[in-house]
Amino acid sequence: QLQLVESGGGVVQAGDSLRLSCAAYGRTFNMYTMGWFRQVPGDKERNFIGGISWSRTNSYYTDSVKGRFTISYDQNTVYLQMNSLKPEDTAVYYCAARPVDRDTKWRDRVWAEPYEYDYWGPGTQVTVSS
Repeated sequence: QLQLVESGGGVVQAGDSLRLSCAAYGRTFNMYTMGWFRQVPGDKERNFIGGISWSRTNSYYTDSVKGRFTISYDQNTVYLQMNSLKPEDTAVYYCAARPVDRDTKWRDRVWAEPYEYDYWGPGTQVTVSS
């Protein structure tokens, strides 16, 4: 079974940068579509902020992070580079994985809803002070 572990969170000031890592264990990383979500304390849901398709040809970012956050990856880790951080970026950040779709027409899609992902890491806290 796939296990995900995030790291790299911390307390920074507005304008600083952080790079989050999501390490995958137990299964081959290239069998999964990957996404990043965040959750603010008090919110019921985790909010999608960006993801990359299984084919790795497509990536998508929400308007709130577009131009500031970038997803990259290597053999068994996906990264979230966060630049120009703002206080409103304060949240617990989660990576998530969705097994590759059997229907090849979905393999270029970036999935954006929490229920579309099967595996989650425990999260890492990011706090941005003003």
